[in-house]
Amino acid sequence: MHSIEHVLSTGLTLFGLFLISYYVVVNTWYLLLHVLALLELREDVAESHWDPPFRKFASPFYPGIGVVVPAYNEEATIVESVQSMLSLNYPELEVIVVNDGSTDATLSRLIENFDLEVVDADIPFDIPTEEIHDVYRSTTYEELLIVDKENGGKSDALNAGIWLTEMGLFCAVDSDTVIDRDALLSLVRPFLEAPTTAVASGGVIRVANECTIEDGVVKDVELPKTGLAGLQVMEYLRAFYSGRLGLNRINGLILISGAFGLFQTDAVRDIGGYRHDTITEDFDIVVRLHRYLKEADREYTVDFVPEPVAWTEVPATRRVLGRQRRRWYRGMVETVVTHRRMLFNPRYGHVGTFVMPFFVAAEAIGPLLEGLGYVLLPLAWYFGFLDIEFFVVFFLLTTGFGVFLSWFGVFSEVWSFNRYDSPWQVLRLLWYGVLENFGYRQWKTIVAWHGLFEYLRGVDTWGAMERAGFSTEDE
Repeated sequence: MHSIEHVLSTGLTLFGLFLISYYVVVNTWYLLLHVLALLELREDVAESHWDPPFRKFASPFYPGIGVVVPAYNEEATIVESVQSMLSLNYPELEVIVVNDGSTDATLSRLIENFDLEVVDADIPFDIPTEEIHDVYRSTTYEELLIVDKENGGKSDALNAGIWLTEMGLFCAVDSDTVIDRDALLSLVRPFLEAPTTAVASGGVIRVANECTIEDGVVKDVELPKTGLAGLQVMEYLRAFYSGRLGLNRINGLILISGAFGLFQTDAVRDIGGYRHDTITEDFDIVVRLHRYLKEADREYTVDFVPEPVAWTEVPATRRVLGRQRRRWYRGMVETVVTHRRMLFNPRYGHVGTFVMPFFVAAEAIGPLLEGLGYVLLPLAWYFGFLDIEFFVVFFLLTTGFGVFLSWFGVFSEVWSFNRYDSPWQVLRLLWYGVLENFGYRQWKTIVAWHGLFEYLRGVDTWGAMERAGFSTEDE
């Protein structure tokens, strides 16, 4: 009996030491990223003050952009989203909405609101998509093109738009997204500064829940009233204004949000477009670009630009959010496994030797280990093996450091572009930074384990997103 207790005690002690060491390394990585992000943000804020976005037609050198909007059963938000795209301030723009076999009123709402008529389109014979039924063009907005096709998934819909556009750049945008009017003028800046090397750039995603949208423009920025959506505001601030800014500082950005990313059209066509067998196409496409361009020994840049903003509706219920996050986790694991040869491989530069290994450790393995810690701590207490010093260190490395990183993200928001300008909003954000570490964070470790089990079972379903639609001044 004593030998069993000794083995159990030794095992828990060793695991505890490993867990503490792991969190020290990962949190040091996070701290480094946040410091780098602060340096990057300082430069971007200074640049935005003396070099504001150019206005429409101010320069003849803007490359044409095709805004590709995949839409599947998006009747609740599609009209406001398209109006947002059409109101964008950019000199040469085409909006391509791809109706991916919707079974609701998505297509009829588009026809009704934008006066569409069928046109003869030159469809490439080798286009990597499901069958295209019709191509419509608006008689009111010449720059608006609607593609109606068989359902093939988001990647398939994106490929339809990429192969039909004649623009040198394309912007991948989710159909539940509203883009700030001048956002493209900022997002395209890397392509203006380095036209021969820039292949992709990403902007910031913010939560649109409770915001007032009028004619496709965010008129009133509010924090969500429900705690779950509010916690996601904190997550998005931390992810964009800390994580991606820090990675951008070392030219190691490996993720551009599928809701708002700008790409060189030919570069994406060269790698065969978006893969159909992945459920996180936004992560996969950027990693594949890194891999392809490194293997081709081409000089290139993938940039994050913190000024341009797109607004998206986030899940307001735990059921829908859990479904979304399980898909994200499955897709992350699938992408890492697919491109595992890049890990620790100096051929792929910083991305292979540094960024991807730490990304796997922090984002893929981290939640699983943290979840184990939450299980083993009560067991250690039950058997009388719990070391109070270990508990304090574990709490500080998880909850304490989590609050610090969240508040760091709030500081970056207030100090930089400050969309939440009310003191009460800032206080609520700070409160969310504390609240998310008590219950929400632990729930996410369960979701991660669930996502891992789904991946191991071969689950590849997308899962439906339930939209409430945007608030308007008429409501």
